[in-house]
Amino acid sequence: MIHRTISSGRPKAAPSRRTALRAALAGVGTVSLAGCDRLSNNAAFVDVLKSAQHLSHGAHKLVAGRNAIAQEFSQSDVAAHFKANGTLVPRDADYKALMEGGFADWKLQIGGLVEQPAAYTLAELRAMPSRTQITRHDCVEGWSTIGKWKGVQLSHLLEQVKPLPNAKFVVFRCADSMDGPSLDGRDSTYYESIDMDDAYHAQTVLAYELNDQLLPVNNGAPLRARIERQLGYKHAKYLMRIELVESFNMIRDGKGGYWEDNGYEWYAGI
Repeated sequence: MIHRTISSGRPKAAPSRRTALRAALAGVGTVSLAGCDRLSNNAAFVDVLKSAQHLSHGAHKLVAGRNAIAQEFSQSDVAAHFKANGTLVPRDADYKALMEGGFADWKLQIGGLVEQPAAYTLAELRAMPSRTQITRHDCVEGWSTIGKWKGVQLSHLLEQVKPLPNAKFVVFRCADSMDGPSLDGRDSTYYESIDMDDAYHAQTVLAYELNDQLLPVNNGAPLRARIERQLGYKHAKYLMRIELVESFNMIRDGKGGYWEDNGYEWYAGI
């Protein structure tokens, strides 16, 4: 088992980038909004998000370093209730069948640009070395919640499947359709992506527990990504498949994620 000493310090002052986001959100009147799906329809919000995220991917590497660790907290900091956001229960028939069976038939598929494609049951993932971390989830809407996560590090799974040299990104494919049935057959299931630096980061975890309990459906059961140095929309829920790719050109609108296809920035570092 992998164990990490958890910081006992209190939360530090929010970085200026997060502060800018919160101030901007207040300015466009989003205090009462409950889901990112509503925010995506607000043109003013999308413009604000882009301006608040002016710090580029490359600049963030220079300022924070790609091995920098997101702040971890103590058990006393854990919120009694971890707020759920976005999709709360996927409406998709395949997911509902898996949920009704207690996810006994669910498997995480890993493929794309790898030497050894694989599929893992939830029991197999739980039997692997695990990492527990208490971290703060920062939503693009401006709220934050601290939760205790346990799961398998993505780096451990990548070691098993052996990425090919031209693999540059990890794409998370999810179970929840965001836009309902489409007449043109367009796929609207949630998806997200990260680069290989974040994929191998120590705090990038595929979590199956939240606050010492099995991950609730509202929070992404049976498995969700935790990308601790990025905003909440990068933390894909209801994971079904992981695909390693060289580019996003052949994936929907080529932006690297569901919200990115709707105007959000691909790199959401904090």
